[in-house]
Amino acid sequence: MLKRALAVSILALTAAMPAHADAISDAMAEVQKYAGEKTTWDGPTSGPTAAAGKKIVVLAADMKNGGILGVTNGIQEAAAKIGWEVTVLDGAGSVQSRAGAFGQALALKPDGIIINGFDAVEQQAALKQACDAGIPMVSWHAGPVIGPDPANCLFANVSTDAMEVSAAAGKWAFADAGGKPGVVIFTDSTYAIAIAKADKIKETIEKLGGTVLEYVDTPIADTSSRMPTLTTSLLQKYGASWTHALAINDIYFDFMGPSLAAAGVPGDGAPKAVAAGDGSESAYQRIRSGQYQAVTVAEPLNLQGWQLIDELNRAVSKVEWSGYTSPLHVVTKANINADGGDKNIFDPGNGYRDQYAKIWGK
Repeated sequence: MLKRALAVSILALTAAMPAHADAISDAMAEVQKYAGEKTTWDGPTSGPTAAAGKKIVVLAADMKNGGILGVTNGIQEAAAKIGWEVTVLDGAGSVQSRAGAFGQALALKPDGIIINGFDAVEQQAALKQACDAGIPMVSWHAGPVIGPDPANCLFANVSTDAMEVSAAAGKWAFADAGGKPGVVIFTDSTYAIAIAKADKIKETIEKLGGTVLEYVDTPIADTSSRMPTLTTSLLQKYGASWTHALAINDIYFDFMGPSLAAAGVPGDGAPKAVAAGDGSESAYQRIRSGQYQAVTVAEPLNLQGWQLIDELNRAVSKVEWSGYTSPLHVVTKANINADGGDKNIFDPGNGYRDQYAKIWGK
């Protein structure tokens, strides 16, 4: 009986192994779809020519955030091409400062406003004021929905597909851990999009059979003060069972390295950091040098800056939004020099600058 029971157990295990191996290879195959170079333009090829002499304001949530900085740089580059004047106001990482910046923006009576990197709901009263004043608004990461958001008076919210970004991060961690990841997820409930992304990461990991050790809600604005001690306490709590740290933004990993080093964790050791956005310069540098980050699922920040100018041009010209969702890119040490990676940014070689300039008649 014992031999028979043992034989049955071995057969069951053998039968299960290929399925598990398939799940790992399937997950990595899904990730690889986003790892290749982006050489073909799949965005708009027609639209209104440039509206002349517009003055716009960019309301940046926090210019210390690499994603927000990258988008702002793209906006300024595109505005110079289209011939518009840009004023950038830094919200400096706090609700109060963003409210103050919004007040300044309204006082300037601009031709358009770009909400850059904060939740539209947070400044709903100010958005209503701008809407009532007839000021067109577009945004980057102002909510979980891509495109028009009439409830918040936003002509278009620009983003990659946040759910695809999160799923790709989760699948990479699952495959990298050989199907047995133990993950800690970092998010910020101040932002609806951050919670949606973190929930998708959690769902992806658990659906594949991995373990979510902890779901940590800690403000992006406080990462510099909170992450060092938080990292140390999580290491003490979970030890070797913590294989991967997954976050909704690279900025969480800007402040983990010293604590990991102090605990004797090598740069390429566990927990491996995987960011579901944005592809900041510091993230590229960490991945390239093998220092406490393995992956960032990057957004084309500069391209998105150009798209925001194009969407705002469509808004002031009173035509529909472009309908474009920009591509995401899984960045690893193996492909880090592709698509602008040599400059520490995901900047697709798909000719987007020329395409937008052609639309605008520039």
